[in-house]
Amino acid sequence: MPKVRRLSEIPAIDRPREKLLRKGVPALSDFELLEVIVGSGNMHADVSQVARQLLKAFRRGTDTLNYETLVQLRGISTGQATKILASLELARRHLVRDVQPLRTQQDVVARLDDIRSRQQEYFVAMSLDGGQRLIAQRTITIGTLDTVLAHPREVFSDPIVDRAASIIVAHNHPSGEAKPSSKDTMLTQQLAAAGQLLGVPLRDHLILTRTEVYSFRQHHLL
Repeated sequence: MPKVRRLSEIPAIDRPREKLLRKGVPALSDFELLEVIVGSGNMHADVSQVARQLLKAFRRGTDTLNYETLVQLRGISTGQATKILASLELARRHLVRDVQPLRTQQDVVARLDDIRSRQQEYFVAMSLDGGQRLIAQRTITIGTLDTVLAHPREVFSDPIVDRAASIIVAHNHPSGEAKPSSKDTMLTQQLAAAGQLLGVPLRDHLILTRTEVYSFRQHHLL
């Protein structure tokens, strides 16, 4: 692998920001795009060194990137870490559209793998188009060890803006027991009723643990 030059060693006209303005965004490599996002280095690492570390992290997968892992990288400041996380989230929400429909429970659960081992309850809503393709996936609320609260207003506000044809909701049970509580059942009934009224039906509500999945639809509760 060729040695990556420091930004100061590159002629001004060929530096990433200037190259972007001159040739457009598609002309930049992944490494150069990261240099533009990072913006500048500091006393611990210059911008090229920071971008190089980020590129390695990105190649391992962005799903595990969070604030804690980013600030452990040499030269990454709080401001840079939050900017990177915000850029990734915007891309997930507005740019990345899955072309494969989520037809089976397996397809859906694969998208929710990151919440299965959480120590708090995460309540997630997935907006789907008419072809059952994912438009957007959002964490609605984060609860305590055994309690997550969600309101139909919070669950449906974004899917309505998305013009979703239907939604799927899911949450994890850190206790390891996938059986729904009475609150889970009541919330599912409320969401199903709200979905019918709004024209955005609730396709399923899944409860996940590390090893189990409970589907309200499969248990004929939807």
